[in-house]
Amino acid sequence: MLSFIQLIRTVLFYSTLAIFTILWVSVMFFIIPFVSTNKRHPLMVTNWAKVVIWLLKVTCSVRYEIHGKENIPEQPCVIISNHQSTWETFFLQMVFTPQSQVLKKEILKIPFFGWAFYLLHPIAINRDDPRAALRDVVELGTVALKEGRWVLIFPEGTRTLDGGLGKFSRGGVNLAKKAEVSILPVAHNAADHWPASTWLKTPGTIHLHIGEEIRTDENTAKELNDQTREWIEERLNSIRQPSC
Repeated sequence: MLSFIQLIRTVLFYSTLAIFTILWVSVMFFIIPFVSTNKRHPLMVTNWAKVVIWLLKVTCSVRYEIHGKENIPEQPCVIISNHQSTWETFFLQMVFTPQSQVLKKEILKIPFFGWAFYLLHPIAINRDDPRAALRDVVELGTVALKEGRWVLIFPEGTRTLDGGLGKFSRGGVNLAKKAEVSILPVAHNAADHWPASTWLKTPGTIHLHIGEEIRTDENTAKELNDQTREWIEERLNSIRQPSC
């Protein structure tokens, strides 16, 4: 019975989301070209994401709690987060704005959703060419940071089906060092309620933790990568404990 109810709620969520997204992007296409780059994200994406998260709560009873919001610095930096589901790609658009996202070029071909991201000048990479992808992350990401936009990176590259933590690439820390900005680690348990292995949503609360800034001027890229991953892994393990 629970799975059937979950199915109905999930179908309601996605159908409502699809209709809203088509309408929203259709309107934005006529407005965004007249808006400056740094104002496009809060106008189009942040507001859209707020509606998505609200729909998720209303239809699927998936809520959230943010811990460590006081750690967010005033100046944009590189956000490094674990990647468990689609939830964090939506939710983090609300927390950090304006923002440039590192994403696969293929995403830009998705009707409406991808077209919308194209208008935001994202850091689109070719995952079939890792060396070129790392170069683009550093070069385009540095430009975005210097222009006052946050850069969100999922160093695992893809979502983990079991909610665990995968291997981290060094693209994020290389970017932070090149741009001379800090790293802001983020950990969450989105897979407990929006798993990558199924479309069904499980009611409950997603906990998202924001750590303290990690300075990049005194350590190597490898040391920074290990430090960031260790913090995320430690926090992730604590979130997933039954007592939490």
